[in-house]
Amino acid sequence: MDSTQKQLREELLYDKTNNCVQCGYCLPVCPTYVAFGKETHSPRGRINLVKMVGEGRITNLSVLEEPFDYCLGCRACETACPTGVEYGAILEATRAAIVRRKRFTVPVRILRKSMLKKVFPSRKMMNLTGDAMWLYEKSGLKKALRTSGITKALPFHLGAFESIVPPPVSPAERKRAPGEVKARRAKQFTIAFFTGCIMDAMFHRINQLSIRLLSEAGCDVIVVQNQTCCGALHAHSGEMEEAKELAKRNIEAFEKVNADYIVNNAGGCGAMKVEYGHLLASEEEWAERAKAFSAKSKDISQILALCDLPPFNPREERVTYQRSCHMTNVQKVSKEPIDLLKRVPGIQFVEMDQAEMCCGSAGIYNIVHYDASMQILDEKMQHAKATDAAIIITTNPGCLLQMKLGVEREGLSQSVRVLHLIEYLAEAAGISVPDEN
Repeated sequence: MDSTQKQLREELLYDKTNNCVQCGYCLPVCPTYVAFGKETHSPRGRINLVKMVGEGRITNLSVLEEPFDYCLGCRACETACPTGVEYGAILEATRAAIVRRKRFTVPVRILRKSMLKKVFPSRKMMNLTGDAMWLYEKSGLKKALRTSGITKALPFHLGAFESIVPPPVSPAERKRAPGEVKARRAKQFTIAFFTGCIMDAMFHRINQLSIRLLSEAGCDVIVVQNQTCCGALHAHSGEMEEAKELAKRNIEAFEKVNADYIVNNAGGCGAMKVEYGHLLASEEEWAERAKAFSAKSKDISQILALCDLPPFNPREERVTYQRSCHMTNVQKVSKEPIDLLKRVPGIQFVEMDQAEMCCGSAGIYNIVHYDASMQILDEKMQHAKATDAAIIITTNPGCLLQMKLGVEREGLSQSVRVLHLIEYLAEAAGISVPDEN
C-alpha cells in the first residue's frame, strides 16, 4: 500500500468501518433507506463504500458524494447498532475528505466561506440578521412580497420556510437581554447558558424564556460572554478545522465562569458540545479541557427535570412529542422532556408511532434537499396526525420549523400548534418575556 492510500485510509477512519458486520439492524431506522429503498442510502451501504475506497477498490471519491450528501446525520443507526459502529465519526470524516478534494464553483465557495466563517461564528452578524428579520416584517415588506407572490419564486423553496419563521424580536428587546439572572427560589445550581447562533438570531424569545424558567426553578443563570457558534453546521459540512476552532473558542469562554452546568436548549447544539471531547481528543493542549466541557454540557430538560418548577395551570389537551435525533441518539436524552410534559396537569400525552424517526430537517438538509426532506416529513406527519394531538412539542429549532411546515402542508394550521418544549412549559406556568415588537 502506498503512502497516499494509507493517508486516505486514515482520513476516512477506515479501521472504524471494520466494526460493521453488515447485519442490517440499521436499515429500518434509517430515514433515507426507508424513503428511497437504496442500499447506498443506508448506513451499512455507505460504510461499505468507504471500505472499498479505503481498500483501493474504488479510486474515485465522487462515488461517495451523493450517498453521504443525502445522509441526514440523525445517527439512529448508532442507537440500533449491536456492534457499536461509530457511524457519526465515519460520516464526518468522509465528508471532510470529500471537501478537501472537491473543487466548488466560485459562488458556492463564496457562500460557504461567508456563511460558515463570517456569519455564524459572529455574534454581531447574527444580531444583525435578527434585526434585519424584524425590519423586514415591521416595514411591511414581508406582507407586500407575500401579496405579490414573489416569495413563491425564491430559490431552494425558501418561500415555504419564510411563512413559518417565528415573529422576530425588536433590536431594543435584543439589547435588553440580561447577562445574568439570579435564582427566584432556593438556589439549586449555577448555570452557564449557551445561546447558540441560530437560536439567538431567530428564536431569541425561547432563549429568554429558558433563562426565566431556569431562574424560577432555582438556578443562577449566566449568559457567557464571547461564546460563539457550536460548530455543528461546520462539522456536518466537512469543515472540521473550522469546527475545532469554534470549539476551542467556546471552551475558553466557558472556562472563565464557575458553573455547575453548561446548558443549551437546542438538540443539535447540545450534541455537538457533548462531542467536543472526541473532536479535540488528538490535541494534547485541548483534550482534557474539551472532555471537561463536554461532561458539563446538558440539555435544559435535564436540568429542569432535577428542579422544583413553578406551578403549572391545568391544560386539557392532547400533546405529542417530536424527538430531536441528536438529543436521542447523541446526547442520549429521551426521558426528561416527556417527564416534564407529564408534570403539566390535565394533558393527555400520546406518543406517536416511529417517534425516533427523523423529521427530515437536519440542519440545512430541508433546504438543499427539499424534495427528499418533504418525503420524510410527510411520513412523519402521518404519524403525528394519528395521535390527534393539538400540540406537537419539539426540542430543536430545525425540528420546530420542519414540523410547522408539516402542519401547514397538511392544512392543520388552525387546529394544531407546534411549540418548543420551553415555550409550552412557560405558557403553562404563566411565564412570559416583554414584547416590544
